[in-house]
Amino acid sequence: MEKIIEKPGKITDTRRQWGNLRHKLVDIVFIGLVSVICGGTDFEHMEDTGYGKLDWFKQYLELPNGIPDSDTFRRVFERIDPKEMGEVLGELTDVTGSTVAIDGKTIRGSGNEKHSAYHVVSAWVAERQMTLGQLATEAKSNEITAIPELIDMLDIEGSTVTVDAMGCQKQIAAKIREKGADYVLGLKGNQPALMSDVRLYFESEIAKNSDKSLEKDHGRIEQREYYLETGIDWLAQRKDWAGLKGIGMVKTSVTSLKTGEYTEESRYFLTSHTDVHKFADAVRKHWSIENQLHWQLDVTFGEDGARARKDNSPLNLNILRKQALSLLSKADMGKRVSLRRKMHRAAMDNDVLRRVVFPEK
Repeated sequence: MEKIIEKPGKITDTRRQWGNLRHKLVDIVFIGLVSVICGGTDFEHMEDTGYGKLDWFKQYLELPNGIPDSDTFRRVFERIDPKEMGEVLGELTDVTGSTVAIDGKTIRGSGNEKHSAYHVVSAWVAERQMTLGQLATEAKSNEITAIPELIDMLDIEGSTVTVDAMGCQKQIAAKIREKGADYVLGLKGNQPALMSDVRLYFESEIAKNSDKSLEKDHGRIEQREYYLETGIDWLAQRKDWAGLKGIGMVKTSVTSLKTGEYTEESRYFLTSHTDVHKFADAVRKHWSIENQLHWQLDVTFGEDGARARKDNSPLNLNILRKQALSLLSKADMGKRVSLRRKMHRAAMDNDVLRRVVFPEK
């Protein structure tokens, strides 16, 4: 418990350290995080959460001048360095054997007359439903340069890093291998010659290694077939990609239970794996960054509708939402309890809130 309270205190306080400094930074950040856990979406909610749970906060915080007002929350979160805040609040964890999915998301409501909407590239540990790190860019097109910088910030040794086709770059593959991790990279038109060779191979040959999955959901049946070919001495570009051991294909067929309509799609990959089951597992888990992170930020936490736009506030609130998501996901309240319901319970019951914020090991 003490370690969780101490974390915000390690963030650099950019306010002047003299004069009318009424509230401690640790108090401001901690109340902000708790407000988001309880469903708060803006700085007014942070102030309201502080007063509504004043006695609860007094158990853990000094609060030398009571609860900060909404303007204080706003000014502080506008000025905190989001990169530092993400590193301090981030959870140190061993990701050996895990899938680390890297992808970007635009915070659509964060743009103003001074800057376009922020685009945040995140590294998501699928098995633990937690964000390992994040980096902000000014546009989606900047992901190519942001991904290597983000990888440099992370300890990913022993994991499998997955990136979609935009990140299918030689320098990104090399960076991942330098950090001691494997990779599965989506392959599309940004590597036209390589894409053509891989597609023609799978159209004319049957890979020796395969795996399958079958899902029935949302009124349709989806079957995925995973193919991995490791005998790629014929591939002219193989030496240009660090650690490249195989090429993969995923063939997805979808049958509608209502109309009987059938569709089929094939996607292609580069990978350092030689085991088809590890390759298939990484491809399946990559989409959790969309379903369990980006979708939750938008739908459960209302990120795209958030009104914070000035300076660093959209990025810092994005970090608080990710921390809240991780804590809520880990809170065991039964299999049928949604994240939204956990948020309501935490807002209504201080004992539930304590178990969410201070999880038992």
